Amino acid sequence: MAIPNHARTNFDRLLRAASDGNLALMECLDAASLEPRYVLCAVGRSDGEYVFTPFGHLADGNPYDAYLSPDPKDPAGFIAGPTT
Repeated sequence: MAIPNHARTNFDRLLRAASDGNLALMECLDAASLEPRYVLCAVGRSDGEYVFTPFGHLADGNPYDAYLSPDPKDPAGFIAGPTT
């Protein structure tokens, strides 16, 4: 499965912000659940003000439990997690 261009572009921006020392971790509230989220943000300046551009939040708990990995044997598939 190919990664879309917008995701690659945002990843490149995130890498550039990190290499320039312009990356921040902010505590925010999830807009839907109002739960706290710890959000990775690029930091910029506009008209003398700081601008924080969110890129994503850190996974709660064990991130290995939150995601299914791509299946190396099937480019369109994912490895199923353990069933409970």
